[in-house]
Amino acid sequence: MVYEPYSVLITVYKKDNPEYFRQSLSSMLTQSVMPDEVVVVTDGPITKYLQSVIDELDTKYPQVINEVKLKENVGLGTALKIGVKKCKNELIARMDSDDISLPDRCKLQLEAFAQNPHLDIVGYSIKEFSGSPDNIVGERRVPETNEAIYKFAKLRDPFNHPTVMFRKSKVLSSGNYGDYRKNQDSDLWIKMLRNNSVCMNLPDDQFRFRFDKATYARRKNWLNTGSLIEIRYRAWKSGYNTLGEFLIIGIGQLARHVLPNLFQKMLYKFLKGSK
Repeated sequence: MVYEPYSVLITVYKKDNPEYFRQSLSSMLTQSVMPDEVVVVTDGPITKYLQSVIDELDTKYPQVINEVKLKENVGLGTALKIGVKKCKNELIARMDSDDISLPDRCKLQLEAFAQNPHLDIVGYSIKEFSGSPDNIVGERRVPETNEAIYKFAKLRDPFNHPTVMFRKSKVLSSGNYGDYRKNQDSDLWIKMLRNNSVCMNLPDDQFRFRFDKATYARRKNWLNTGSLIEIRYRAWKSGYNTLGEFLIIGIGQLARHVLPNLFQKMLYKFLKGSK
C-alpha cells in the first residue's frame, strides 16, 4: 500500500523534560510508516539539553526535522497555530512532548484516511502510564463514530489531543488554533465540528499518555478553568451549546477548581471512563 505523506507537529518549551521529549520525538521518528517531516516548534528559548535532543535526532534522521524557533514564549495555542501553517503536508499528526506513540499509530490513521477520503480528524483512546510505559494506571476512552463524537462533544472533548491526525486544510478553514495557553484543543474541536468535519476515533491501542501526580495540579488552576469556561461560553453564544449544557460545564469546572484534589481525582476517574 502506498501511504500519503504526512507531517508531525510537536511543540517544546524550556520547562519540558529532555528525556521525556526524547522518548516522544523518537516514537514519531520510528513509526512503521515514517513521516517525511517533523515540525518542532520551540516555544521561546529552550535549554541546551532540549536543544541537544533536537540536534541529535536531526543528525540521525537528516532532512526530516523542521525546527521553527520562536523568539518568545507565546503559549501552546499560538505555537500550534504557527506550526500548522509551517507543515508542508495535508495530513498532520499531533504529538505532545512527553507522551509516546506506539509504532503503528500513524499507519492505522493513514489507512483510515485512505479508506474514507472525506475524513478530517482521526484519533484514539489512550492508556495512561506512570514512570514506565508498561505501568498502565488508567485510560481515557472516547467515542469512535462520527455521530457519537458530535453528541459527546456537546459536553466534553471528543478527542485526545496528542493522538489526532487531521487535515491541514480543514483546520485552516475552521479558523486554526486560537491563542489559548490552555484548552486550545477544546476550542479547535468546537470550530471544526461547527465546520462539519467528518471524524472518527480508532479502537486500536496505539498511544501512551504520561500521567502522574503533577497532572492533577496542572489542571487545577484558574488559567485552565477560566479558559474552558470562556471557550464554552463563546460556544453557547454562537449557538453550538444550549444554555443548559453551558451551565453543566461551567458549574462542573468551578466545582473541580474549588473542591479538594481527592474530589478532582474521583471526578476524573468517573468521566474518563464514560462515553
